[in-house]
Amino acid sequence: QVQLVESGGGLVQAGESLRLSCSASGTIFINAMGWYRQAPGKQRELVALSTSGSTTNYADSVKGRFTISRDYAKRTVFLQMNSLKPEDTAVYYCNVVVAYIPPRDYWGQGTQVTVSS
Repeated sequence: QVQLVESGGGLVQAGESLRLSCSASGTIFINAMGWYRQAPGKQRELVALSTSGSTTNYADSVKGRFTISRDYAKRTVFLQMNSLKPEDTAVYYCNVVVAYIPPRDYWGQGTQVTVSS
């Protein structure tokens, strides 16, 4: 059983920073780890993705402000969020793609990020 534990959300003012983390438990091989977010009334969207080949992808709206990184030994993914904007307010979800056959997605419980203006 794969479990994801997220931490790091909170309430900040515009321009400030937050760091999210997500750790995966279980003896697993991970293809990719990433972060998604969902704002009220909107669809869940990709924020940042890190693949097993160390390739990273970012949503255009966060490029230059957010940085995804991984601790491969600890099966942990981080999201450093700088210069936060009110439009970054959302519930942030960790996603892990485990190398089963076929690959399988797992989701964290979500952590609230609120940015006040």
